[in-house]
Amino acid sequence: MVLLVPLVLGVMQLALVLHVRNTVALAASEGARHAAAWESTPEDGLARTRDQWDGAVAQRFVKATRIEVSEFAGAPAYRVEIDVAVPALGLGGPAVSFTVSGNAVIEPDPTGAVP
Repeated sequence: MVLLVPLVLGVMQLALVLHVRNTVALAASEGARHAAAWESTPEDGLARTRDQWDGAVAQRFVKATRIEVSEFAGAPAYRVEIDVAVPALGLGGPAVSFTVSGNAVIEPDPTGAVP
């Protein structure tokens, strides 16, 4: 019994961290894709990112969300980065901190204009 309780709590913590990481990583990718769409703005991408994780992850886990223009395989792209901190079992105490990101190549303007 003494070994079982820490083992179960450790598995629960791992499950929580993986759930948050996967959900936020998906939101970052979706936000980057939305921002990279023709006639869309980086602000639209950030709003889409927040909409994606807002219903599934507590806001206190997400520390910062940002978008920047980067280069992906030689093409201009948007990168959405999200800083996350998941406390022990979601309650408090020491936190597991990490950053996830999503990339999307910017769609060219059909008229030839560069963003």
